[in-house]
Amino acid sequence: MTVNKHQIGRRAAELATGFLAWSVVDHAFDYVLYPFVIWKLGLWRGGLLMSVLSLLYCLLLLRFYDHLGRDWLGIEFVKGLRVYEGSSRWRRWIAWLIVRSDWIAFLVLSLHNDPFITTTYLRHGAYNGMTARDWRIFMGSWVLANTAWIVICFGGVQALVWAWRRIVG
Repeated sequence: MTVNKHQIGRRAAELATGFLAWSVVDHAFDYVLYPFVIWKLGLWRGGLLMSVLSLLYCLLLLRFYDHLGRDWLGIEFVKGLRVYEGSSRWRRWIAWLIVRSDWIAFLVLSLHNDPFITTTYLRHGAYNGMTARDWRIFMGSWVLANTAWIVICFGGVQALVWAWRRIVG
């Protein structure tokens, strides 16, 4: 099979567009909406609301990903590599950890990303729906990722409120 420059350029554009769109929405959700809701509704009510929204958001992404049947984030490509050989010691260490076991990959990806990324990366095959194993990964990642993020957001909000009161009086 011959690959021409046009195909490579189109694939690169698809990955760049997919990653950029996902990054914008994901960062807005994680770094704007999530802390704002925690600040307004508090640890428990805000955390519960954002966890439910996270569940729906990640399920929607999984359905969209499977429906398209295209690797618009490069996850399937990364599954094939599973090795980072760049200059970053931190990234080399993370890559080394991820290939050691699915449990370590589950923990690292859940704490660094969201259940969509974790499940997509750890499931066997691509674009083929969710097996019972995939559902366990997804729900476990959802609980772990949201618990950690609720605590981080609440701590960050509390630190900002404390600093604001100290500065403004």
